[in-house]
Amino acid sequence: MTSALKINNHTGLVEPAQFIASPNYNDRPENTLIDLLVIHGISLPPGEFGGPFIAALFTNTLDPTLHPYFQGISELRVSSHILIRRTGEIIQFVPFHKRAWHAGVSEFHGRTNCNDFSIGIELEGTDTQPYEAAQYQQLAGLTKLICQTYPTITLDRIVGHSDIAPVRKTDPGEAFDWLYYRDLVGLL
Repeated sequence: MTSALKINNHTGLVEPAQFIASPNYNDRPENTLIDLLVIHGISLPPGEFGGPFIAALFTNTLDPTLHPYFQGISELRVSSHILIRRTGEIIQFVPFHKRAWHAGVSEFHGRTNCNDFSIGIELEGTDTQPYEAAQYQQLAGLTKLICQTYPTITLDRIVGHSDIAPVRKTDPGEAFDWLYYRDLVGLL
């Protein structure tokens, strides 16, 4: 699935992935080295897949009247670089060289504000429901591409959201099979 994918170093976009521009990004601090990959899990409404609501959240167009859960999150200003749907479809919201707003209050090895130096990938899913094989295949292929483009991202610098914000976050959750993912990437 990912053999035809490439990262355009000029635009910071995965080609030929769909690009939906999120307004929720800014420039990284000057001279910041991108050296962390953060894996997330998301579904909107929680536990439901395939709808337009994740993209609506990342583009500030989520209608709070469509679901009670949306009332508490529709004003959030968040984004991720990439979303991998259950089908394996890849949607990019923020170019890699820009700072997506995915990690929130976070810390990795004593460094705070992980958004400054990380790439965020969202998997459509929940903490407790197994992710799909197509998602692992796409995630593994993207990981290889990202690590080739940003060689400072190594095995010990690929983490879950729960690793950098353990008090607030649990994703990608117990359902995410780290061993299978690392085996696909060749990181074992």
